[in-house]
Amino acid sequence: MPSFDFEKLIYDIPDYPEPGVTFKDITPLMADPKGLAAAVDAIADHFADQGVTKVVGAEARGFLIGAPVAYRMGAGFVPARKPGKLPREVYRETYSLEYGTDELQIHRDAIGSGDRVLIVDDLVATGGTAVATAKLVEKAGATLVGFSFMLELAFLNPRKAISESYGQELFTLVQAG
Repeated sequence: MPSFDFEKLIYDIPDYPEPGVTFKDITPLMADPKGLAAAVDAIADHFADQGVTKVVGAEARGFLIGAPVAYRMGAGFVPARKPGKLPREVYRETYSLEYGTDELQIHRDAIGSGDRVLIVDDLVATGGTAVATAKLVEKAGATLVGFSFMLELAFLNPRKAISESYGQELFTLVQAG
């Protein structure tokens, strides 16, 4: 597969959402047809030989990249949602944020013990959302194949947080910082 310069479509927005923070805006990458296709293809191709049957994406931007990756891989897509958004029985996982906690949920019948699951999200910062999503996969009794992200904020060391709980591969398209 030809290489694609993903970084040229990820814009730095200084002092957003507050002074001293540089926001990494991936929306130009998502809006570019060639960029989006290259991102989906790179992730799907990287895990092509892993027998992935389900892709899980965390709310909300994980849906944007996870669903097309699932389609490209011939797998199902499972949304990991915030509380109160799924109408049937769910597995739930609470995780820590900088200021408090949050929760993700998946339908209990969305993933089974025979499934091989890839977790896909737009960005990994501290790894908290990824670890919570992986715990949902465990609760469902499935096999976790790996993690993939369009952008990794390496200066926050998410690989450490994820590797402390999971030894599966973490594949990213761009590492920042």
